[in-house]
Amino acid sequence: MNITILILVVSVIISGFIGWGISWLIIKQKGSNILKRAQEEAETVKKAKMLEVKEKFINLKADYEKEVAAKNQKFATIENRHHQKEQSIHQKEQVLNQKMQEVQRKNNGIDVIRENLNNQVIVVENKKRELDKLRTQEVEKLSTISGLSAAQAKAQLMESIKDEARTDSMAYINEMMEEAKMTANKEAKKIIIQTIQRVATETAVENSITVFNIESDEIKGRIIGREGRNIRALEAATGVEIIVDDTPEAIVLSGFDSVRREIARLALHQLVLDGRIHPARIEEVVAKTRRQVEDEIAEIGKRTTIDLGIHGLHPDLIRMVGKMKYRSSYGQNLLQHSRETANLCAIMAAELGLNPQKAKRAGLLHDIGKVPDDQPELPHAILGMQLAEKYKEKPDICNAIGAHHDEVEMATLLAPIVQACDAISGARPGARREIVEAYMKRLNDLETLAMSYEGVVKTYAIQAGRELRVIVGADKVDDKAVETLSYDLAKKIQDEMTYPGQVKITVIRETRAVNYAK
Repeated sequence: MNITILILVVSVIISGFIGWGISWLIIKQKGSNILKRAQEEAETVKKAKMLEVKEKFINLKADYEKEVAAKNQKFATIENRHHQKEQSIHQKEQVLNQKMQEVQRKNNGIDVIRENLNNQVIVVENKKRELDKLRTQEVEKLSTISGLSAAQAKAQLMESIKDEARTDSMAYINEMMEEAKMTANKEAKKIIIQTIQRVATETAVENSITVFNIESDEIKGRIIGREGRNIRALEAATGVEIIVDDTPEAIVLSGFDSVRREIARLALHQLVLDGRIHPARIEEVVAKTRRQVEDEIAEIGKRTTIDLGIHGLHPDLIRMVGKMKYRSSYGQNLLQHSRETANLCAIMAAELGLNPQKAKRAGLLHDIGKVPDDQPELPHAILGMQLAEKYKEKPDICNAIGAHHDEVEMATLLAPIVQACDAISGARPGARREIVEAYMKRLNDLETLAMSYEGVVKTYAIQAGRELRVIVGADKVDDKAVETLSYDLAKKIQDEMTYPGQVKITVIRETRAVNYAK
């Protein structure tokens, strides 16, 4: 039993040693295989890296060789350029040396010529002295023979020549003057006729009314308002008489001032479109429209100067030019008259060989004195000249403005041109109407007279001058003073003015209390 166990133990131990030996041999064999494969892979990687390094080295070497070749080529180019410059400098040096040699030769020749000239000058001076001696001897002989000195003979000769020249020149001048007199009238008529034909504009007389068209007669009632309050507010705000009669789809705006009529027309148009017509809205729209008309006046002035090619006008003069659209000269629109005069002046100045731009400028501004409302006691030509001087216009233009009605003496040729062209523009058939100018002056005088009283805010002459409406400030004039003012105005108008029929003076004093609910 024990032997069996011992044999089993020994066999187990022996089998264990055998298994361990076999395992060790297998592991050793595998390890040698792995090591061999690792060595082979390392050799492969080594070869690949060596090839890669060689390839990079070859590429770097090629790049370096290219760079070196490029630098060598650049150096060669620079060297060639320097060589060419050296050759060019050498050639220029040779040419310069040749020119210096030529200059030296010429200087030598000039010295020879100068020496010859000096010799000739000496000879000429000697001959001149001899001639002077001979002339002196001859003069002495002549003086002895004639009994006159050389100065006396010269003076007699000069006097005879002067008398002869004076006679000939006077005859020539008289001949030229006679010829000028014969042709002057003909040439002047020719220039004027050509100028008139080249500037043939339509003539239109300004009216004192404006017709406002409406879509239906129902709007008339809204414009009149309850108990006429709307129409009274419109008349008070604009200074224009609004006539609402049986004329279908039309309302007449009557007033001598075309600016007021335009403001009233635009304000009515805005009110009718808006639909809200009441006194407060009327005053707001009229004030806004008045500002719009002022802006439009400035724009009209700019457009006029651009159309005529006139530059550099003062902004205040441009506004006055725009305001000409709403002024009239004997019933003729002042802006149309001034534009026509400017074009006529330019054409006539060009025909006479003068500056057309200056003539056009003087023609446009010649009636600028009719625009301002102040200083009515001055003639418009003098006032226009003062305005032009104030805004730095040139003296010849100022003189042409002031002299076109002979208030000042004409100092340049522009003045008669402006005078003639002003007469041409106003003399076209139907261009002017004297009665309209007198009528407008009478209405202006009525309003100016009323404005001279203290406390008066606005004055409006309406109904063709048969009624004067005076609006006074409620804080400056009380109810008792209103009656006194009306009486004083009526008496002063009766004593100082001439007018047909009678004039009704209406003084209006209105007190308003305005509050806002917030």
